Amino acid sequence: MSDLKQYIRNIPDFPKKGILFRDITTLLSNGRKFKEVVDKLAKRYAGKDIDAVVAVESRGFIFGSALAYKLGAAFVPVRKKGKLPFKTLSAAYTLEYGKDSLEVHEDAFKPGARILLIDDLLATGGTLGAGVELVKKLKGNIQEIVFIIELLDLKGREKLKDFPVYSLIKY
Repeated sequence: MSDLKQYIRNIPDFPKKGILFRDITTLLSNGRKFKEVVDKLAKRYAGKDIDAVVAVESRGFIFGSALAYKLGAAFVPVRKKGKLPFKTLSAAYTLEYGKDSLEVHEDAFKPGARILLIDDLLATGGTLGAGVELVKKLKGNIQEIVFIIELLDLKGREKLKDFPVYSLIKY
């Protein structure tokens, strides 16, 4: 999977000065590589009885929905505040360039559901920390947290230390 790095575009000073943004759109634009990523993740979780793939807005949806489809699991979107139409639970978080909050429908899955939590990138761990909080509020059982890219220097994995974390590409 190390060759996947060549399909990630680096954009300096986005969304603000000092941030090096890892752009996955160049990976997504290569159908063969996108399929390779989804197939590799599906193989990893095949037979693990995943009930739902919980994905964080917005790039997490791309991989999460494809993975849920391949696993025959439910897809649960975790969205930014005010984007979901039904009753929600929320969790606040801080990321490397600001603050925000995430929400999930209060009936997104049943207590005890086996959950795979996914996003495209692990930086400081704030976003997925909020995702973990939401899954816990709904009494889900997190099997693993998965990322396409992990930025090791930002030590986001430390915020998620109570759960297994898997990432395909490390910088």
